Amino acid sequence: MATKIPVTVITGFLGSGKTSLIRHLLQNNQGRRIAVVVNEFGELGIDGELLKSCQICPEDGEGDTNSNIFELTNGCLCCTVQEEFYPMMQELIKRRDSIDCILIETSGLALPKPLVKAFRWQEIRNAATVDAVITVVDCAAVAAGTFASDLEAIAAQRQADDNLEHETPLQELFEDQLACADLVVLNKIDLVDAETKARVEELIKQELPRVVKIVESDVYGGHSQLDASILLGFQAAVEDNLDSRPSHHDTEEDHNHDEEITSTNLILDRTFDPEKLQQQLEKLAQQQEIYRIKGFVAVPNKSMRLVMQGVGTRFDKFYDRPWKPEEDRQTRLVFIGRDLKSSEIESQLVAL
Repeated sequence: MATKIPVTVITGFLGSGKTSLIRHLLQNNQGRRIAVVVNEFGELGIDGELLKSCQICPEDGEGDTNSNIFELTNGCLCCTVQEEFYPMMQELIKRRDSIDCILIETSGLALPKPLVKAFRWQEIRNAATVDAVITVVDCAAVAAGTFASDLEAIAAQRQADDNLEHETPLQELFEDQLACADLVVLNKIDLVDAETKARVEELIKQELPRVVKIVESDVYGGHSQLDASILLGFQAAVEDNLDSRPSHHDTEEDHNHDEEITSTNLILDRTFDPEKLQQQLEKLAQQQEIYRIKGFVAVPNKSMRLVMQGVGTRFDKFYDRPWKPEEDRQTRLVFIGRDLKSSEIESQLVAL
């Protein structure tokens, strides 16, 4: 374990305080080189932008101070493990000499156990281990019986995620998040009275299958600044200890974590007509077993960079920002799938 990168999985509902917790860890990293994976929904990447605004991430040698923030935007992480998480972890493992630990902020809808199971894959377990699962609980929302502070936002998350493979009721999801926890952060305690807080703590203890420490945090008071020594360094090797972490989904068939999942990168020093490129990519998705296509496209006579993302034959594209003066206006695409034929992908795009 001493040679493996420790990974802390931070789970909890939307609005529970996960991003604030990570932001504080980044700002008080005590010299640790921390990489952060944010499981976002949609195009805006609000959580990622909040974390990047800390402006304390280590540079990558080329002036990029946000190089250790990674955003997975294509759906619930536990449902896109093989398409999203696997290739991203491969990239992080390549950089293991410059990373001391990894924080993964899951979406509010993610089941922690399927994600932890991915650390049993041979390619990952040799280089990384789950140090701990931290579950952040919104005390006020649990006291109200809603488990999350904004039910409409959670409903919108469900609707926006085409890849969500489980329709878990919030109470079951809450129970699964607690059952997998090595530490529970009871947040927003300043929004309830002492009696209500005690009642919520007792409810949490009833859901914990083993002895797990509960630490308190609040929004406006002095308990919100949890020290890194409390949150990191558990050395729990969670992936080897899943039997003691029951889930409502244990009887279901596991996600198909195919070990032949690969990714291929394509960089072309040329521009593309977006519609013609999309048509060709749709053909490629039909010819090969491609799960994801994403990247940046240089468009003729356009000063803006085009972002293109595809899931199967469904594509989304938008201009995100102007090209920087020092940037090469290249088209860079990443293909993720099974048994990919990289040479055929490149030849068909070059022929456009």
